[in-house]
Amino acid sequence: MQDRTRALAVASTVLLLSVLVWFNYSALLPRIVEAWSLSGLQAGALFAAFQAGYVAAILPAGMVADTYSTRRVVSVGATGTGLASLAFAAFADGFLVGVALRLVAGAFMAAVYVPGMRFLSEWYPESVRGRALGVYTGAFSLSTGLSFLLSSSVAAAVNWRVGIGATSVGAVVAGPVMLAFARDHPDAAASDLQFDRSFLSNRAYLYAVGVYAGHTWELFGVRNWLPAFLVLTPALSGASNLAVLAGLLTGAMMSLGGVGNLLGGWASDSVGRIPTVFFVLGGSACISAVLGSVGDLLSLPALTAVLLVYGTLLTADSSPTSTTVTEVVDDEHVGAALSVQTLTGFSATVVSPVVFGAVVDAAGYAWAFPTLALGAVFGLVSLQLLSRRLRRSAPGPDEPAVAGE
Repeated sequence: MQDRTRALAVASTVLLLSVLVWFNYSALLPRIVEAWSLSGLQAGALFAAFQAGYVAAILPAGMVADTYSTRRVVSVGATGTGLASLAFAAFADGFLVGVALRLVAGAFMAAVYVPGMRFLSEWYPESVRGRALGVYTGAFSLSTGLSFLLSSSVAAAVNWRVGIGATSVGAVVAGPVMLAFARDHPDAAASDLQFDRSFLSNRAYLYAVGVYAGHTWELFGVRNWLPAFLVLTPALSGASNLAVLAGLLTGAMMSLGGVGNLLGGWASDSVGRIPTVFFVLGGSACISAVLGSVGDLLSLPALTAVLLVYGTLLTADSSPTSTTVTEVVDDEHVGAALSVQTLTGFSATVVSPVVFGAVVDAAGYAWAFPTLALGAVFGLVSLQLLSRRLRRSAPGPDEPAVAGE
């Protein structure tokens, strides 16, 4: 018990420090757009560059994590992410250099998040794995919020480059922390360094990947564009520093995603993966569909309340979906299966912010936010197919372990 609790604590801390890099650009998007005179399309593409690097590296990272020490893989990924982000803060002087450095940072991040899930799936049995991955993915969401809060505050006090740099140092330190304080499970399953496609014939797995893709399309569109949307809402118009207030609101909202992940993991262990995901994904879809239209009509307290509910719902389906993936594939393929899941889901995140930005340029936020709801609807359709598959495969409720039959 003590060893696995320590593994969870260390892996979650390393993830929290690393993910600060992922969203520091989004937190400072209005400032960088102004400094570099970016269009909406370019601003979305700069965020998408991180996602593209992540997507390109995620499958190799998962295969390496299935074969070698997961602890070492995570350590290298964290430090590399931090160094690339520090280079962005120091040397990026426009769109092209910024894209290149964010691409490299994203590629290194691929060795952190999913390998960390594989690391924890070895330590925690299925009966409590939802809770454990809820804590882990909760650290992701908490770090997202902290990134917005810290980046915005430091940038307001100094400038945006120092804001980026201040949220990059933690990732550099996280690598040595993983090596010093964590250890791989003594009975960790290992496979050859090659891609075994057998789990791709598992329909339950494929449907779960579809759920995840819809979730990430919606979530990352929100994470990238919300600060830019908020600075234009009447509710914030009287603020002395719009960018700081928008960053603080976004940070508070995203931090509540940590609570959402904890609640989602707990609920999925208690009442089932499918009902939990249906409730939270459906709820977030409803808010995404209307936020761009009603945001201008809300007072600051009302807008804040909506955002806090939104932030909780947006992430609460992440841990149940990823936990399902670890349950429907063989243990020796968990890393590769999670990597393919992430490859598919994060391919959507490369496109989602760009589509959102293009629609903002053409028609404004009232039409852009519904593009995120479409992703959630796709996830709900995939969830229904997953539910039917699980019912046919297992005699009892919520028994995904035999869903690959």
